[in-house]
Amino acid sequence: MSEKTNELSFEKAMEKLELVVDKLEQGDVPLEEAISMFQEGMELSKYCHDRLQHVEKQMTQVLTEDGEIKPFHVEEQS
Repeated sequence: MSEKTNELSFEKAMEKLELVVDKLEQGDVPLEEAISMFQEGMELSKYCHDRLQHVEKQMTQVLTEDGEIKPFHVEEQS
C-alpha cells in the first residue's frame, strides 16, 4: 500500500475509490490508465476493508474500569 493511501481518512479513501470506479465504469479510459486506476482502486479497497476490520475489532472490546480490555458480549434477554 502506498504512503499516500495510509495518510487518507477512511472517508477520503472511499471518495477516491468511488471516483475511480465511476471513471472505470464509463469505459472511455485508455488501457494503461485503466490498469493503473484499477490498481489504485484495489489499494483503496484493501485500505478501507482493513480500517473497517480494525474498527470492528475495537467495537467488540470494552475497557473495564481498571483499563483492562475484555471481550464484549451482548446477553440476550429471555
